[in-house]
Amino acid sequence: MRETYETEKRDISPQTLASLGTGHVAYVRTFLSEEVNELFPQAPSMEPGQRLWALLSADGTPIVLADTPQAILANAAENNLTTVSVH
Repeated sequence: MRETYETEKRDISPQTLASLGTGHVAYVRTFLSEEVNELFPQAPSMEPGQRLWALLSADGTPIVLADTPQAILANAAENNLTTVSVH
């Protein structure tokens, strides 16, 4: 006989959910240069149409911006972060 387990439903805020991976999980996202200043206001002006990569913490806080995905993954590895992609 197979036992059935019921799980208690719990409401969790988006902020709490996002913070669960903070310090452990980061996500990789691509941007066009004209979108960069939304997350990285300190970034210098860039030629439009350039593809860039960003590493963001689980809660969406920007960590680093680079022109290659390899640089992003190296930074994540140096900081012991597990990376995931956002599609």
